[in-house]
Amino acid sequence: MHGRIAAARFAWLCCLALSAACRAEDGPPLMLAEVYDGRGDIDFADYRVSEKLDGVRGYWDGAKLLTRSGHVIPAPAWFTAGWPRVPLDGELWAGRGRFTHASSTVRTQAPDDDAWRQMRFMVFDLPAAGGPFTERLSALEALLPSLQIPWLQPVQQARVADRAALKAMLDEVVAQGGEGLMLHRESSFYRAGRSDDLLKYKPYEDAEAQVVAYLPGKGKYQGMLGALLVERPDGRRFRVGTGFTDEQRRHPPPIGSWITYAYNGHTVSGLPRFARFLRIREDFDPAASGQ
Repeated sequence: MHGRIAAARFAWLCCLALSAACRAEDGPPLMLAEVYDGRGDIDFADYRVSEKLDGVRGYWDGAKLLTRSGHVIPAPAWFTAGWPRVPLDGELWAGRGRFTHASSTVRTQAPDDDAWRQMRFMVFDLPAAGGPFTERLSALEALLPSLQIPWLQPVQQARVADRAALKAMLDEVVAQGGEGLMLHRESSFYRAGRSDDLLKYKPYEDAEAQVVAYLPGKGKYQGMLGALLVERPDGRRFRVGTGFTDEQRRHPPPIGSWITYAYNGHTVSGLPRFARFLRIREDFDPAASGQ
């Protein structure tokens, strides 16, 4: 009972901040991550660490579920029933290795109940709560369990002692099919934009590029896609020729669509080394990406 009263009081207080929440057409003012390469000199005692979930970023503004660019996500009414009237920042996630399911479920305009029953909204922040991350996290961990909604859960946060412990945690997550880790500075306030208050740590780097042409396949890929010619937001072009399934080679990403590619550093000319396809990147806004 006390937990429910505290949650209700917290929800009422956060409702006062809803007037500062974004308009859907503008896109929510999200906190974005910088890249940590595993070698930088940081104080690990200052950060909480969680798994980087391979899903679709979602923002609940207290009434609507939005994508990072502000489009309303057509979730079934039952999925968001009982959610608090406060902003929640999180990831629409279907489990490790199931990004395609999450992406297609979120994009489908006529919501599929069976598909949505496999989804969870994993919440990692309370944007309007105020205070440093440790206080927002405590409020989040008190609020969501009190609602007793199985598909609305807080992301589990941990501490690590040093770089070796962080690397061991990364290796374990990746070995189990995860994508990487997120590091969130405990003293940070929620602010829109990219900063080292939030860091992503993965065994590779990734970025987005726009598909501008198809290059034909040869040999066993005769009559199929050989590579994509893509263009980065800075206008530079390069090829992405690996990482595709045979089905994706038969039906490649549409011209004009954005993809996410993985790579390992850059060449002397500044282009990505060993660029390989990861996925189509829905709803990507290069102006807002910081690239």
